[in-house]
Amino acid sequence: MTNAPLPNHPLQEFVARHQRLFVLTGAGCSTNSGIPDYRDSNGNWKRTQPVNFQAFMSEEQTRRRYWARSLIGWRRFGQARPNDAHHALARLEAGGRCGMLLTQNVDRLHQSAGHRHVIDLHGRLDLVRCMGCDRKIPRDEFQHALGRSNAEWLTLDAADAPDGDADLEHEDFSSFQVPACEACGGILKPDVVFFGENVPRDIVATAQDHLAQADAMLVVGSSLMVYSGFRFVQAAAQRKIPIAAVNLGRTRADDLLTLKVEERCEAALAFLL
Repeated sequence: MTNAPLPNHPLQEFVARHQRLFVLTGAGCSTNSGIPDYRDSNGNWKRTQPVNFQAFMSEEQTRRRYWARSLIGWRRFGQARPNDAHHALARLEAGGRCGMLLTQNVDRLHQSAGHRHVIDLHGRLDLVRCMGCDRKIPRDEFQHALGRSNAEWLTLDAADAPDGDADLEHEDFSSFQVPACEACGGILKPDVVFFGENVPRDIVATAQDHLAQADAMLVVGSSLMVYSGFRFVQAAAQRKIPIAAVNLGRTRADDLLTLKVEERCEAALAFLL
């Protein structure tokens, strides 16, 4: 007697039915690379909300707190490596089935895995931008500048928080020195979209153009609680193309989904490897 073949994973069947997938990824795609996510299975914040753009720009104390925590958190974040979920999606693209990948993550791990066509919706944490003259420098270079100005802080250790942050809840940040832009003396900010800051219009328009060419959408590791990502699912639903999501827990778009897979991203995408 021979064994009957096992049925395909529903997500494998979904992928096989479509030739031009538009993929949107979120924090759940990178948790297995050691980068914590923001929300629990109900879509609620696990910690206090991330720094607000207006507070960062207007309050020196907020900038000191942000960069002190980042000085500690970057040491591990900057060493993160792609996991099987990133490699699986890169394989999906190599097979010609992923027209564009739009990521809410700022870790560049999709690119490190070999994914070629990626839109960084919320920017990239490996660059620092001057808000005065728009000069950009590598985050590693700024890490050295922070360390030279705050050598005593380099002895601290703390638990990791999302996106290169660290939990330093009881420190006095008043003595922390934040270097200014060497070119113009302006405020230096990570080249990412903070809460309260708008995603650049050209990035949104480019992503929408690619979505208009897709025959299905795949969401991987995002609760879609942030509107900047959710709007693309709304657009896909308006076009009446199928939408699948891989996420542990509730998403904001559950009532719009054709398929929901509640598994870890790397497990759900393992068939691609």
